[in-house]
Amino acid sequence: MAEFATLHPVAQALIAGLGTWAVTALGASLVFVSRGIPQKLLDGMLGFAAGVMFAASIWSLLLPSIEIASHQGRVSWFPAAVGFLLGGACLRVADRFLPHLHIGFPMEDREGLETTWHRTTLLVLAITLHNIPEGLAVGVAFGAAAGGLGVVGEPTLAGAVALSVGIAIQNFPEGVAVAMPLRREGVEPPRAFWYGQLSAIVEPVAAVAGAFAVMFVGTALPFLLAFAAGAMVFVVVEELIPESQLAGNQDLATGATLVGFVVMMVLDVALG
Repeated sequence: MAEFATLHPVAQALIAGLGTWAVTALGASLVFVSRGIPQKLLDGMLGFAAGVMFAASIWSLLLPSIEIASHQGRVSWFPAAVGFLLGGACLRVADRFLPHLHIGFPMEDREGLETTWHRTTLLVLAITLHNIPEGLAVGVAFGAAAGGLGVVGEPTLAGAVALSVGIAIQNFPEGVAVAMPLRREGVEPPRAFWYGQLSAIVEPVAAVAGAFAVMFVGTALPFLLAFAAGAMVFVVVEELIPESQLAGNQDLATGATLVGFVVMMVLDVALG
């Protein structure tokens, strides 16, 4: 940890982003040993991922945004409110125009512009779309920790690491959720694995972009933190929760969401 702390924040963000991608690849690698997993298990894993992202949005992003804005002499809630809504709005625009298909839904329920792209491509694009705010959140957290103002509640290096660990944990079921349906449809294991891990390759890129943004526009930090939070909450409500409950396992998925929320909360409070 000591050597990691001496690295440039962009390098830290890149390493963390590569780590979250690697865990997605680990989840996708299950296609080499199994053709599928029980639907209840998959729904529980998706619910858990939703809880992690929800908690990370609050403890790692929104609360620090409010604390930093207050320290800067601004109306404490204003940057958090504006950034949060902008983050959700940007994801809504991307969701409206980027062709994609949510996991478990039939082809006629695909979203975005009309296209003749294959189902596999649309599934990967759906997960890729929601991995962008995750990577952005990681990068913003590391950039914010590097430019610390000494404000109680602001992002720290330990907090940024905790956020990365939480996102990495919930990336495992995402890798499974992309690769396993493809495997069940008859796609060969190497190809299913390739598409599963490909969905998260955008995370290191988004992490680096987030760290750069904080370093060059430091005064906008409260807005950037809240922006990442809004984008992640949009993904949770629009994608993860509906997918986790589609097969009728609502109680299981809801319970897993609560567990995921607590796990991320404990990680952030204990390590951050």
